[in-house]
Amino acid sequence: MAERLLLQPPEIIQTDGPVIFLAGPIQGAPDWQTEAATTIHDIDSSIIVASPRKEYLEGTFVYERQVDWETHYLRKAGDNGVVGFWLAAQAEETPGRAYAQTSRFELAEWKMHHEYESTKLTVGIEEGFGNARYIRRRFSQDCPDVKIADNLFEMCQNAVNLVYQSK
Repeated sequence: MAERLLLQPPEIIQTDGPVIFLAGPIQGAPDWQTEAATTIHDIDSSIIVASPRKEYLEGTFVYERQVDWETHYLRKAGDNGVVGFWLAAQAEETPGRAYAQTSRFELAEWKMHHEYESTKLTVGIEEGFGNARYIRRRFSQDCPDVKIADNLFEMCQNAVNLVYQSK
């Protein structure tokens, strides 16, 4: 069995194989990334998974390094792999911050990459995620080939399937 490779911030390492980037909310969301990485590796242990969720020791989080790490591996997945969005329902309040605000921006950004560069993209939306109906409608209009999953396992399965499809 191949070694399961899970990449987490802030270290950037060189990789050769396809990467699945786990995009979606962190702040205010449950830790869906751990379950997704395990699911992907259970399906195919050779796939590299990049998960932006990491618990930092007090005072060690550096915003710029986190964003740079995410940008690096989003681009890596866009070039050789899949960007997989899981839009988890909000689990806890985040005072002073709209839930999933960064994820919504990234979703629009990678939707455009898919439309204009054929980037491999899959999306899953958990029941209770705000504006799910709008997101589903816009994807059905602009990107009907992007599968919208109703559960995390299905999103992970779609991502693994896309890894092996040509652009």
